Amino acid sequence: MTVTADVIGVSDTPAPPGRPVPPSRDPFYRAPAGFARHAPGTVLRSRPVEIALLGIVPQQVTAWQLLYRSTDLHGSPEVAVTTVLLPSGARPDPQRPLLAFQTAMDAVTDRCAPSYALRLGALSPGSITQLEWMLVANALRRGWAVTIADHEGPHGNFGAAREPGYRTLDGVRAAQRFAPLGLRPDTKVAVWGYSGGGMASSWAVEMAPRYAPELNIVGAVLGAPVGDPRQVFLSLNGGLFAGFPAIVIAALQRVYPALAEVVRKDFTPEGRKVLERAEGLGPIAVLPLLVGRRMDDYLHRPLVEILPELEDMFDDLRLGNSAPACPVLVVQPVHDQVIGASGIDGQVARYRERGASVWYVRDRLSEHFSLLPLATPLSLDWLADRLAGRSLTEPTTKTVWSVALSPAHWRSMVEMATTAMRVALGRPLGPEPEQAAAEVSGLAA
Repeated sequence: MTVTADVIGVSDTPAPPGRPVPPSRDPFYRAPAGFARHAPGTVLRSRPVEIALLGIVPQQVTAWQLLYRSTDLHGSPEVAVTTVLLPSGARPDPQRPLLAFQTAMDAVTDRCAPSYALRLGALSPGSITQLEWMLVANALRRGWAVTIADHEGPHGNFGAAREPGYRTLDGVRAAQRFAPLGLRPDTKVAVWGYSGGGMASSWAVEMAPRYAPELNIVGAVLGAPVGDPRQVFLSLNGGLFAGFPAIVIAALQRVYPALAEVVRKDFTPEGRKVLERAEGLGPIAVLPLLVGRRMDDYLHRPLVEILPELEDMFDDLRLGNSAPACPVLVVQPVHDQVIGASGIDGQVARYRERGASVWYVRDRLSEHFSLLPLATPLSLDWLADRLAGRSLTEPTTKTVWSVALSPAHWRSMVEMATTAMRVALGRPLGPEPEQAAAEVSGLAA
């Protein structure tokens, strides 16, 4: 796909003072007339915003929101929003790398969209994105630019195929064209995400060779990236995390007609009320409400009779049927209580069968929620090596006791702890602008 359009109609005015309103009520998110005739990634509107930890602690970073043209599941034009960030005080630098981070939004409600949840004053109960900020800040501390797209789109299509990749890639295009970041068309791009963010990141690197081949994506880290949603759906049904299947159904009934028909004719009135609640809350708030509940509790007929009607949808959602062109690191807990390791084994195998270069690390001691912070130093160090152009060994699969036990990553873990303290206190992340510039130059060398 050839991209020629650049930036149009940019209104670089600050967001209105006071508590931000959710995207559905914010005029900034509305598509301008004629947006569809512009190329994907064209910046349609921009504004500076203030970022805060949990919506409360202001962060000393420089941030903007960009509204840009993108594409939905069916190839139709739509608008999307990304939050782009620089370290506080950093000057535009054409050598600066760009990290595309995909959050574990895992929700339908627009209050969990990163562009809302990360803002000062945001009320986003149950948001995972607000917690992930503690980790993303480590990329800014390294002097990188960061783009965090609302990869579920304007309707919260959690779990949909392909379109998270389109929005992520167009968010990268928009960031490259946004003059205050000072990036170039050939800026080196790293991709990172965990769980629902790992799934979105998987779609980004799977779609990139066809949808955005001009982007210089040098590496991706996919943490517990779901792999086979059908397998995850069935394994979570009736368990501690049964709320996740309810959120996915609430989201995907808007996207897949077969699922919408199942909801219409097979869900009980109580079941439809559960889906309505799942639409309006963040995942951390939904999960306690549905512990131990089975889908059969909300259906007029057994789930086993319904599944054959949804096989085409699950086939569409399965990851690994297209090969990433960039090197990929996959990290996965062996005993993941949310996303079974066998599903990720399958995704890795499908990538390799199609010629992708994949390094796969399986962690014995971690579980789903602990591996994200523990693997952050490994993830960022690995991406830093790709940005610096360092050579790689042959792709391997390793099962380790813990990624945290590697002495090579202890220093990075100390730095991560320091960053978390700075985030919690609203202090500058560092390094100082001059040091950041030196690090960026080193990556470009």
